[in-house]
Amino acid sequence: MSAVDAAAVGAPLLRAQGLNAWYGAAHILFDVDLEVRRGEVVALMGRNGAGKSTTMKALMGLLDKRRGTLGFMGHDISRSEPHEAAALGLGFVPEDRRIFTDLTVLENLEVGRQAARHWSDGSAAPHWTPERLFELFPNLGEMPNRPGGRMSGGEQQMLTIARSLMGNPYLILLDEPSEGVAPLIVEHMAHTIRALKAQGVSVLLSEQNMHFAERVADRAYVLEKGQIRCSMSMEALSADEEVRSKYLSV
Repeated sequence: MSAVDAAAVGAPLLRAQGLNAWYGAAHILFDVDLEVRRGEVVALMGRNGAGKSTTMKALMGLLDKRRGTLGFMGHDISRSEPHEAAALGLGFVPEDRRIFTDLTVLENLEVGRQAARHWSDGSAAPHWTPERLFELFPNLGEMPNRPGGRMSGGEQQMLTIARSLMGNPYLILLDEPSEGVAPLIVEHMAHTIRALKAQGVSVLLSEQNMHFAERVADRAYVLEKGQIRCSMSMEALSADEEVRSKYLSV
């Protein structure tokens, strides 16, 4: 996969083939194959413990033990460190947020700043500044000098996404964006993901909230016990009661 191919509309930006991952001696992911194309939102669906967060960490290079082939923007990132993947334009928003609580909103954003990016044809990739992010997240714009530790959980979630966007990612990994936040924040998260897609940012999100995924995703992979059980359009998954009952219902 060349960088030119990776920049073409509809071509895979991220592709995992035969991805396996371990925590210590525990084998968690088994030959996971998935891809995310330019300009789409893909949901990685599954119950708690299915391996969604592990998949995200494995893609980002946050696990000590993983095996398989990972390609991103024409580069082999199978053995890349997280900072190397980020430098190529792969963003990551962890479920536990990990903001700097002693730094202000603006200071947190500055930590994530990277240079502007371009597609291989020379056209500009999405470029984010604090001013643009405050338009996307008005709540943050009202508290630029507030320390991260004095923000609500939902506000911290917004700040984590905004900080990742300061790296101008081509693709962003969102781990459980609707988990544990108020309904109003969930609504804003859905709006944010749609806005990112409109700006040309691709998104892979791990999610177990079917209603939320239906509102934002184009396609879905269904994960169970560390294996991809099926792949289909979000519309098809919404209509397939058998698959949802077997792999997604609590």
